[in-house]
Amino acid sequence: MQKLNYKSAGVNIDEGNALVTSLKEVVRATTRPGADTRLGGFGSIFDLKQLNYKDPLLVSGTDGVGTKLKIASELNNHTTIGQDLVAMCVNDILAQGAEPLFFLDYFATGKLEKSQAHSVIAGIADGCKKSNCALIGGETAEMPGMYQPGEYDLAGFCVGIVEREQLLPKKETIKKSDVIIGLASSGAHSNGYSLIRKLLEINTITLTDPAPFQSEYETIGELLLAPTHIYTQAVLPLCKQDLIKGIAHITGGGLLENIPRMLPEHLGVELNRGAWEVPTLFDWLRELGNIEQNEMDRTFNMGIGMAFIVDSNEAEAILRHFKTSEFEVYSIGKTFKASQGPRVIFS
Repeated sequence: MQKLNYKSAGVNIDEGNALVTSLKEVVRATTRPGADTRLGGFGSIFDLKQLNYKDPLLVSGTDGVGTKLKIASELNNHTTIGQDLVAMCVNDILAQGAEPLFFLDYFATGKLEKSQAHSVIAGIADGCKKSNCALIGGETAEMPGMYQPGEYDLAGFCVGIVEREQLLPKKETIKKSDVIIGLASSGAHSNGYSLIRKLLEINTITLTDPAPFQSEYETIGELLLAPTHIYTQAVLPLCKQDLIKGIAHITGGGLLENIPRMLPEHLGVELNRGAWEVPTLFDWLRELGNIEQNEMDRTFNMGIGMAFIVDSNEAEAILRHFKTSEFEVYSIGKTFKASQGPRVIFS
């Protein structure tokens, strides 16, 4: 009788161990106060006593990057998808005013390819460094038969911390005529890619086709792989100075569904559509599918990756603060009393 082992069933333990060894320096580069970034234990450790918080709350978030993974796989370009994963998680907890502390990833594939997995996880480490978040653990799962050759799935989990009195949103402080400030996105971020891929399919457009408009990227695939912005280090100082009343991370549901999540029930937001530059990408997508504006607004971020509510007296100072950051910033609207009707309207 043939002698079987785990490798003959499609799982290569040695390849997994080699991956962990190759990642030790990459992971160590993400260390921060409180974090133990050594790999190999059954659990990961973070020491809260090393932080100078008085009355802290922990805030957690988990997410993936959806079918943007299909774009990365088709192009065999896995260098930035890890930043997308980190961004989706740390930007979510930032919406609660939280400073990210540590991150764990889950990478699952049918057959582990060390170079591919290393590229993905190195990208996760880059995202962690951008957000001052320690990559302290994760799971690499090799599951033969679950995925097509070369394909993988990706998920992440982040924990952050915030002083109780600085937890966002502060709905009791939000009032009529407060100002909405928006930070530019880098493109579609990690939302709407199922629709994007459908649009490419029905219009027989390939990822290697030249970008159809002026862009820093040469091909459509490169344009669609632009990594999600990580806003943490630009925004946290304002949170800690109590200058922000609410934050919305503009992900699935777009402006229409995410902005109301930071509002008290009696208020809505009027956005001035001409106040910010909508990337040409979204105009192109709308034309490809003859998509109605309302559908665009609840599917894509339309050029705004994160929105804030601030007091009108603080708005100019906050705009100046972001002028020194890497992100384009806009004053995009105001709050209004909304007893009935839509919570987000456009002028």
